[in-house]
Amino acid sequence: MSATGTARRLSINQWTVRRASIPELVSAAVGAGVPAVGLWREALAEFGVADTARAVVDAGLRVSSLCRGGFFTDPEPRAARAAHDGNLRAIEEAHDVGAPVLVLVAGGLPAGSRDLAGARERVRDAIGAIADAAAAAQVVLAIEPLHPMYVADRAVVSTLGQALDIAEQFPADAVGVVVDTFHVWWDPEVLAQIARAGRGGRIASYQVCDFPTPIPADVLLARGMMGDGHIDFGPLTSAVSAAGYRGDVEVEIFNQDIWDADPSGVVRLARERFEALVAPFLDPAAEDAR
Repeated sequence: MSATGTARRLSINQWTVRRASIPELVSAAVGAGVPAVGLWREALAEFGVADTARAVVDAGLRVSSLCRGGFFTDPEPRAARAAHDGNLRAIEEAHDVGAPVLVLVAGGLPAGSRDLAGARERVRDAIGAIADAAAAAQVVLAIEPLHPMYVADRAVVSTLGQALDIAEQFPADAVGVVVDTFHVWWDPEVLAQIARAGRGGRIASYQVCDFPTPIPADVLLARGMMGDGHIDFGPLTSAVSAAGYRGDVEVEIFNQDIWDADPSGVVRLARERFEALVAPFLDPAAEDAR
């Protein structure tokens, strides 16, 4: 199956098929006619950065993003230095595998802290300390706001507006934002904030998955395949298109049942759901440019 028509901007994020190795991910993408993959640093460490880059290129694929950097909120000096150094390495890895975007997860509240404002200031300062390195490597740091249920332990940046408040303090070629449907669909301001992001050229990545209920005990695994939950992908995708985003659209799903399924079947289903629920709302002119 070739990457034609409405699938030309589709990318499969590696965590959607988490148990697949790099070669298995590449094979599943090629077999389903998916032209791009989003990679994770853990898999790079296991398979090797150079070998991963070679496998992707040899298969005729492109890399849409690298996950992840961030976790900036610990004020303890040694922890802050370790996070800084780790993020510099992540920028290098993104450059070396051809990823134009490094996704950033802000980090949650430090143990015992209730100071959200202070944590967000540390996120801003830490991004400022690596923004020049990202620009030099031609890698955009993409701040991903996470659903508010993750604010305590994973991300003190919860809305697209908050992410833009930080990103707009830096050049657009260095710092942008991720629009992830799972995390932002509930926000009554999301369409206005997508438009704001578009005006500044700040949308670095668009990720799609659904919000099914009931939410599992492990809320990290609450994401579902498009069409299996409550999200209306039309308005969000139309807004992202109208904002000028022309990059890949990643399917990123954390879900134990999906992880346990055959990776090739998951990727084929993702393409089917993408073509039915997301692609009709993408800009046809951008499709023609692929």
